[in-house]
Amino acid sequence: QVQLVESGGGLVQPGGSLRLSCAPSGSIFRIDAMSWYRQPPGKQRELVASITSTGIINYVDSVKGRFTISRDKNTVYLQMNSLTPEDTAVYYCSARLITIGSSRPNNYWGQGTQVTVSS
Repeated sequence: QVQLVESGGGLVQPGGSLRLSCAPSGSIFRIDAMSWYRQPPGKQRELVASITSTGIINYVDSVKGRFTISRDKNTVYLQMNSLTPEDTAVYYCSARLITIGSSRPNNYWGQGTQVTVSS
């Protein structure tokens, strides 16, 4: 069984910064990609940033230049700077990985962490 544990959310003022972390645990053979999604109140979940095992990185346009995704071994980070109220959402970590004994990758999700940007 695989678990993704997120941390780092909270309340921050506009213009502030937060760093989210996500560390998967369990019977992991290989991680192919890790991503951050977010779901603002009343809206659909959207992909914010992703990073593959080969280092390919993608961002949604609205966070380019403000957010940075990085990975250290199996932990993925999302550094969020210059936050605005529009960044308020529940942020979810996702990992596409292969578990020990399996030959096909599957997607796993964290429980989500709330990020609120407000003065």
